[in-house]
Amino acid sequence: MAGHESHYILPRPSFDKPVKILIVVSPYYKDIADNMVAGAKAEVEAVGGTWDLIEVPGALEIPTAIGIAERMSNFDGYVALGCVIRGETTHYDTVCNDSSRAIQLLGLQGLCIGNGILTVENRPQAEVRADPADQNKGGGAAAAALHLIALSRKWGAQRKDVGFVPAAEEFKLAGELKDNPKA
Repeated sequence: MAGHESHYILPRPSFDKPVKILIVVSPYYKDIADNMVAGAKAEVEAVGGTWDLIEVPGALEIPTAIGIAERMSNFDGYVALGCVIRGETTHYDTVCNDSSRAIQLLGLQGLCIGNGILTVENRPQAEVRADPADQNKGGGAAAAALHLIALSRKWGAQRKDVGFVPAAEEFKLAGELKDNPKA
């Protein structure tokens, strides 16, 4: 059974400056969501970070909420939590695929997101995965976000004047040169 296989878990990253995480959860299955949130909170607090929590109606709204938060707030990273249990229709496939793909696309834009949206066949599978004392997928999603934040801080501090410069930064640099021709 997959729940009893051992696997390697990266050591927790450490941070010079505290991290601020937004946990976005769909509490469609409230007890499962509550367990996942508990695991995520504990993982963030274990590195001295802080968290905010928002709830959205379903898994499809999680990436949208993260996108809004990224544009309008100052979080270092995000934890996406929810549960999709297979039903009798193809709606399960749509929700699983579309929520996962949207989170992946946000990540490829540079957001630090831990994806903890469970996609399971039945409730017992979800309960085992959500339980902080068992598979703790909420804590695992928070750990993933924290590792990505650590990478972005490491590489963000090493910026060099070589390679691609985002357009917004290029325009900022051009404006500074125009305002200060001696620069």
